[in-house]
Amino acid sequence: MQYENEARVFFCAKSENESFARMFTAIFLAQFDPTVSEMTDIKMAVSEAVTNAIIHGYESQEGNVELYCAYEKQRIYIEVADQGKGISDITQAREPLYTSKPEIERSGMGFTIMETFMDKVHVESEIGKGTRIFMEKNLVKE
Repeated sequence: MQYENEARVFFCAKSENESFARMFTAIFLAQFDPTVSEMTDIKMAVSEAVTNAIIHGYESQEGNVELYCAYEKQRIYIEVADQGKGISDITQAREPLYTSKPEIERSGMGFTIMETFMDKVHVESEIGKGTRIFMEKNLVKE
């Protein structure tokens, strides 16, 4: 698809880069002058996707996370991808409170949060090759 504008960045799969991902997204979206609520929702969804890539995709191993932002009119498209271990059962992973890492303090709400704050969430994953999360949100023009 041809977008009006797009930006892509890669960063190390380290938890300290989660805030970088949120800021990158916020800077890209600033041109729309989104409401505080819209900005908060999108940053929260990006944060959850990036955190999942770091914690579950790489499991403390080295790797990169890809963050892609684009838009067409008022529709925002965001992708977060890793080349980590992949998800064996996407349906199960998307269930509220499910976590593959119960030994760490995580709520198992990552996908639920993404789905709550974005209009559309699609997940593609392949074992041993990684996961890509596609998210979309329509910004309301006031």
